[in-house]
Amino acid sequence: MDFLEPLAASPALFIGVTVLLGLLVGSFLNVVIYRVPVMMDNALRAECASLANPDAPPPPTFNLITPRSACPACKAPITALQNIPVVSWLALGRKCANCKAPISARYPLVELFTGVASGVIAWRFGFGTLALAGLFFTWSLIALTMIDFDTQFLPDGLTYPLLWVGLLVSTTHPVWATGAAPVTPADSIVGALCGYLSLWTVYWIFKLIMNKEGMGYGDFKLFAAFGAWFGWRMLLPIILFASLVGSVVGVYVIYRQRKGMSTPIAFGPFLAAAGWLVLLVGHQAVDRYLALYSHPN
Repeated sequence: MDFLEPLAASPALFIGVTVLLGLLVGSFLNVVIYRVPVMMDNALRAECASLANPDAPPPPTFNLITPRSACPACKAPITALQNIPVVSWLALGRKCANCKAPISARYPLVELFTGVASGVIAWRFGFGTLALAGLFFTWSLIALTMIDFDTQFLPDGLTYPLLWVGLLVSTTHPVWATGAAPVTPADSIVGALCGYLSLWTVYWIFKLIMNKEGMGYGDFKLFAAFGAWFGWRMLLPIILFASLVGSVVGVYVIYRQRKGMSTPIAFGPFLAAAGWLVLLVGHQAVDRYLALYSHPN
């Protein structure tokens, strides 16, 4: 395609365009982060209502498109000019244009982070299919991280597509780092199985010993998705990093909030962070770590 040739020829232009695209996607991710949990709750309530009363009228339409975005305080619709990523938040003085209620900084921060992370992917992989796959991976993780942070739930509607796309990408035998082995379909399938079954096994051992749940099934599916993307060899570095950071943060939260060891802490954000780092530098980091213990002959 002729219009893509400038992007392929100029890395700086490709990175800049990708950052702008990331900002726009970040605005949409804010919608996904808020609405997907509500949609799931509405679906469950509607199913329960239909069982109790088959003639019950369907609930109002609520999805990623309908209704239009509106101010949470006054319900005034948000216009296109009021929805420009980051810029509108600053121009409006961080307040609703209609009722002047404060607008959380979280929205522009998600947009800004998505833009920056997208630019990093463009810089890391350059123009091509690896960057396209990396962007999908990154955007999915941002949505999953924020939803899990809010609700301690990882929706199947996001983890399953991430898993299936990882399996599909493996058919191109991607190489995620210089010198790394390609991820073949066999590696991807085995990685997905090992990712799911490993955390599933830990879950049941913990439940049988402690008589309570230590993590959710969404964590199994997210880890399986990582196995599909990177193959089984990278599962151990991911879980080690996620567990280490999660333990440190968990201890800090418990100490800071003066809560007991039973305080629930979402594990998905730590898995997501580890998975994204592996996408960028995972193989090099592992190789450098192993090199510390290698001895020349």
